[in-house]
This record gives sequence, C-alpha cells and structure tokens, in this order.
Amino acid sequence: MTRFLGVDLAWAEGTATKPANETGLACIDEEGQVLGAGWARGTEAVLEWIDSMWEPGAVLAIDAPLVVNNPSGMRLCERETGSRYGGWFVSANASNLARPWQGGVSIRRRLEASGWTYTDGLSPVDPAIASFFECYPYTTLVGAEEFGYDDKRPRYKRMGSALPPDQRRAARAFVCDDLIQRVWRLHAATPPLDLSTHPVSDALVTSHSPLLDRAYKHREDLIDALVSAWTASLWWHHGIERSQVLGADDQPSPDGHRATIIAPARPEQRRPR
Repeated sequence: MTRFLGVDLAWAEGTATKPANETGLACIDEEGQVLGAGWARGTEAVLEWIDSMWEPGAVLAIDAPLVVNNPSGMRLCERETGSRYGGWFVSANASNLARPWQGGVSIRRRLEASGWTYTDGLSPVDPAIASFFECYPYTTLVGAEEFGYDDKRPRYKRMGSALPPDQRRAARAFVCDDLIQRVWRLHAATPPLDLSTHPVSDALVTSHSPLLDRAYKHREDLIDALVSAWTASLWWHHGIERSQVLGADDQPSPDGHRATIIAPARPEQRRPR
C-alpha cells in the first residue's frame, strides 16, 4: 500500500546558536490512515523521519521551495500562484538565490542523494520509485472542492491588523478550528484522510486551537503537513485531472531541475482569473 508523506518545512536551517524552527510531519496511506504525525527541528531530524517512513513508491509533498535558480525576484511557479489563485486571495512569497532561506534546496539535494526522485510533475515517475515534489497548502485548500473554500482562502495564518491582538488571536483560533473540521470530513472523501487514526492528528479535533502564538504555530505546522500529505495522495490518485503544474513553462536548470508547484485546481483556476 502506497505511503504519502507531507512535510511543512522550516525554510531556515538554523545555526549552532539559533535552532531551526519546527517542521510539521505527516504520513498517510491509501485508506487515509495516519501512519505518522509530529514535528522535527533541523535538516538531519527531518531526513531521519522521512527515512523512517520510506517505502518503494512513496510520494512526498514538501511545502518549501525545492528548486531555486533565479538570482532575484520570483520564480515563475510563484507568479502563477498569484495569477491563478489570486481571486481566492492566495499568493506566494518570493524565492530567489539572494534570500538566505534555502532549507528546501538542501532537503532536495539530500533526498536525491539517498535515492528519492524529484518530480516537476511533467514526466511520469516509475511507480516503484519514491518521489517528491513541491506543494503549497493554500492552493490545496482553495483548489480542492472537498474543503468548501469556494471564494477565498481561510485566514488561519494571518488575520491582519484590523482587530486588537487578543481579538485577532481568538478569531484566528476560530478559523483554524473550522479548518480542522473540514480536514476531519476528508475521512469520507476520495482520497480519504482520517484524522482519528493517530493520537497526534486526533488531538487536533478533540482540543481547541490555542491562542498563544508559539502553541498555535505548533498546531498550524502539523495541519499544513497533513494537508501536504493529502496533496501527495490526491496527485497519486488523480494526477493532472485534479491538479495543475505551476511553472511548467519555466526553464530547467543546467542539471535538469525545473521549479514547479503541483497544485490542486478547479477548472477556473487553470487560467488567469
């Protein structure tokens, strides 16, 4: 049975004096059972967890820039995120070689060295080979109709500054709890994701989202990892019928890597809105 992994990667790798931020981790199978869920800090710990979940044919979706070739500005896949999902208030941060946060590039190189195959979504991958790609959870939430975000993204990350801090945190927690209920309902979806099958993911449903920033970010990272794992499952099950490849027209690097994001998409998101 194929395994689907999701990693919400901390872009900065950390230093000897400043540890890396937490990375959310999740692994599900074809039946939606959560086989692993938790957190790790730093490249080595993340790679150790991925290795512990590896099986032939596993599919891994990573929320982080994996291929960065542009000296400045935005990658094409990031510009297309804004042009195709902007109507749902989804855009992407810029990644380029001038920015110091290259944790995703390091992870890609290490995964390839250990036998994983990076895919840009444009060519088929041998089903017996473990593969990985770049994803972006916001595109999954608005691009997959299962979540019900038909007109705009959920503001579970940043609520803006219109409200005082205490009210802003309370509103953020309310939106996050609603998102968790929508993820919980994926147990009846195709493909499925059943949060109740692992104590760590089940705790998302049985406890309210915290108000304090650090505790909230801890929960948010796990949610994004689970959404990323489900994105890997959706891609494996349905391919281009349910998803699109952002950045498909970008030029590959000299070593053959093309910077793309595999993103679930409604028909109206497959062209600029």
